[in-house]
Amino acid sequence: MSETRPLRILHCFRSPVGGIFRHVRDLAEEHARAGHEVGILCDSITGGSFEDALFDGIRPHLSLGVRRLAIRRSIGPSDISSFLETYSEVKELKPDVLHGHGAKGGAFARMVGSRLRVSGSCVARLYSPHGGSLHYDRRSARGQLFFGIERMFERWTDSLVFVSDYERRTYAEKIGKPKADWELIHNGLRPGEFEPVTALPDAPEFLYIGMMRDLKGPDVFINSLRRAEQIVGRPLRAVMVGDGDDKPRYQAMIDRMGMGARISMHDAMPARQAFALARHVVVPSRAESMPYIVLEAIAAGKSMLATRVGGIPEILGTQSEALVEPDNVEAMSQAMAHAVMEENWLANAMPERDAFRERFSASRMAADMLALYEKLTSASQQAKATAAE
Repeated sequence: MSETRPLRILHCFRSPVGGIFRHVRDLAEEHARAGHEVGILCDSITGGSFEDALFDGIRPHLSLGVRRLAIRRSIGPSDISSFLETYSEVKELKPDVLHGHGAKGGAFARMVGSRLRVSGSCVARLYSPHGGSLHYDRRSARGQLFFGIERMFERWTDSLVFVSDYERRTYAEKIGKPKADWELIHNGLRPGEFEPVTALPDAPEFLYIGMMRDLKGPDVFINSLRRAEQIVGRPLRAVMVGDGDDKPRYQAMIDRMGMGARISMHDAMPARQAFALARHVVVPSRAESMPYIVLEAIAAGKSMLATRVGGIPEILGTQSEALVEPDNVEAMSQAMAHAVMEENWLANAMPERDAFRERFSASRMAADMLALYEKLTSASQQAKATAAE
């Protein structure tokens, strides 16, 4: 992927779950195979056995290792000790590239990187929001606080990296037009993920897969299935896969509605394993950035319904019939009923596969990211040499 000297690349993020963790794992694996040294620094509090298995899978590619510290989600006094520990760990690793992901990871990466710059390091400081603080309402006090912090950190940023044009536009609308350089690099998938996954002949109609929290819309999924049954005039079945603190509340909701025999709950599992459990995938999120689950489902040949939020229209196409307005049970239930009653309608609404594969490949994502890393490290080294003359 590159003929220049190997880079020492450290990814810093808080929560090792979901899309951020997936994004970092893909970059780490691709860049390690290209001969670069890669490491991860993240929170030690979040995650469970599923995430532990993912760490085990990526560990052979991490020559700089995995460093896990207690990094809490909210801002508080504990951030002081977390920052000091992070600085100590990063200083020891001597990275050429410090890439922060998400609000807390981005803050720590840029503060630590700037402190290292004072000490003579040429480390490149990058930040990918991945939604993060961009989900806040700019009219709220918390939103104004976080957007002000984001604006302040721009002075310590060598490049912003957006994974969707939606994310770039939201940043400009809520924080302001970026003063730092920026790049748009879409998420991508590995070759094996483009192999079709076929559901079993007697599989349920619908699958929800994701975090069990209101932002992702599990309640919308449950209510929409119930309404779709009324429209179709017969019982429908569904599978829900994922973990989260709110999972018991959704199970209680299912039981209260008398749908326990038709909706089964499962713990988090690999996406392709889950795809075999049902015919159609439903992503009922109230907010998203550039969700991997949408990419993975399309690559696996699944037909899907999704809400018109975040970067999802960039994946499915802005005029796609598979898009539904967010937080709208009636609209989602009508679409679910349509998918059941008209056999090929939803499959025909999916993007053309060859063009999709070209646009959203992990190799392309990693190559574009590495080119940016090399450009920034080269510029930093030249600036240091000029200053020394």
